[in-house]
Amino acid sequence: MLNTPKWWGPEGPRLERSINMRFHGDWGMANLHGVCGWLSMMLVDRTGPHSRFGIYNGRGGADAVRAVGRGEADLGLITPSVAAKMAMDGRGVFAGEKFPHLRAIGQVPQWDHLVLAIDASLGVKSFGDIRAKKPALKISTSPDDGECLIGFAAGEVMSAAGIDEETLKSWGGEYVTAERANGCIDLVMDGTANAIIHEAIMTPWWQQLADERDMNFIPMEPAVLEAMEAKFGWGRHELPAGYFRGLDKPLPTLDFADFLIVVREDMPEDIAHLLTWALCETRGAFEQKYHHLDPARSPVTYPLDPQKMAQVPIPLHDGAKRYYDSAGIQTPKMGE
Repeated sequence: MLNTPKWWGPEGPRLERSINMRFHGDWGMANLHGVCGWLSMMLVDRTGPHSRFGIYNGRGGADAVRAVGRGEADLGLITPSVAAKMAMDGRGVFAGEKFPHLRAIGQVPQWDHLVLAIDASLGVKSFGDIRAKKPALKISTSPDDGECLIGFAAGEVMSAAGIDEETLKSWGGEYVTAERANGCIDLVMDGTANAIIHEAIMTPWWQQLADERDMNFIPMEPAVLEAMEAKFGWGRHELPAGYFRGLDKPLPTLDFADFLIVVREDMPEDIAHLLTWALCETRGAFEQKYHHLDPARSPVTYPLDPQKMAQVPIPLHDGAKRYYDSAGIQTPKMGE
């Protein structure tokens, strides 16, 4: 059932009426915008002739979920997926504003990690070394400004390790920031920074850094990962040995995986069902854009598997649940 329809053909559900929708992606040229473009195209082809779809540019962070939760957008994407649960609960960057009516359509699987790497010349290989040697770390990351989940996670990880920003500054260190991963890598490459804590580890920028600079990849301590899970429900991943030059054993890291597609529970059921059908049944139209990349180095973990696409951390919209049930796809039971 999952592979028979051709994405360019007339197969599948349709809505005879025309609809207008607002999607919220990233800065405009990255993967979240790509998902918005893909899904909106599939709905253009399967709704009334006067349908219109707008895609908002933004920060690629908490802003998309806030826009959906506040009714300013109909659909948004967020990575890592776990952040949507924080939005429902009003934790982390969403402290002070809960969005309990958020619902998921599904997610685009994406294997990613938050990684701390430090210039090898500083001679530190662990958080214990950092605390003992008190180096003047100039840590490149994204801003912790209430929108960017990367900067937020970086600060929380360092604080959980006993190295909050005040402590860092007392050793002569600081955070130096850029909006995106490539900009943060550039800060290390040009010597502005001597450390980095960031995600998007599959990108060529990270590969170039590891190939051209001697870096020590710092394992996240069990206590740090336990604190992130207890405080925010944030899980862990392990980066395999050999993924980067100089990484000679598996590296415990913070999970930064998956693009979650978020709507509100008041979205019409038939629209949510059509979106979920498009997500799963036309996935080949999207994943083919990544086939020139090794799956381990791809921003999207292909082949896309509907069983994994349904494993979301927040409740599914009823229309999404109807699709998954009809396709025989097991979905998570919330609260278990």
